[in-house]
Amino acid sequence: MNSIYLFNKWTYLDLKIQDISIAPYLAIKDKFSVFIPHTAGKYNCKRFRKANCPIVERLVCALMMHGRNTGKKLKAIRIVKDSFEIINLLTNENPIQVLINAIINSGPREDSTRIGYTGTARRQAVDVSPLRRINIALQLLTAGARESAFRNLKTISECLSDELINASRGSSNSYAIKKKDEIERVAKANR
Repeated sequence: MNSIYLFNKWTYLDLKIQDISIAPYLAIKDKFSVFIPHTAGKYNCKRFRKANCPIVERLVCALMMHGRNTGKKLKAIRIVKDSFEIINLLTNENPIQVLINAIINSGPREDSTRIGYTGTARRQAVDVSPLRRINIALQLLTAGARESAFRNLKTISECLSDELINASRGSSNSYAIKKKDEIERVAKANR
């Protein structure tokens, strides 16, 4: 079971998750190790089943957004594969570990929700569940890569690798980190 490598290159062994709260929802252990992030599983049929989807496949699925990219999973897999190559060249780290760190750093811990009392609505700060933290982190990471690649000479693979590296380091150059800080700042104001 230990001989499974993502894209036949990156090992799933020795991956460390610093945040224990989201560890059960990051599907990277032996059971979720895959060669190619394309399992064709029905992860949206039941609530919380997407927690069992391999985390790299969730990144691939998050890339397939905005109309023209809908359903092009092989294209999204190629983008992730190329960006993982770039990440390894730039950091000499396992790209799966970089992805995990990026998700941990870019998922907001606190958010605000609308509470309506008889016509008047106000915002109330709430804690964010671990699964939602991962969902928002993936959405912010891919949105940042997509935005920086749009009308730019840099490819989407290069932009995604830059976004993941910056987010894993906690750098404020990352779109995901900026948005996370903004969400948490608004929530703090609405406590």
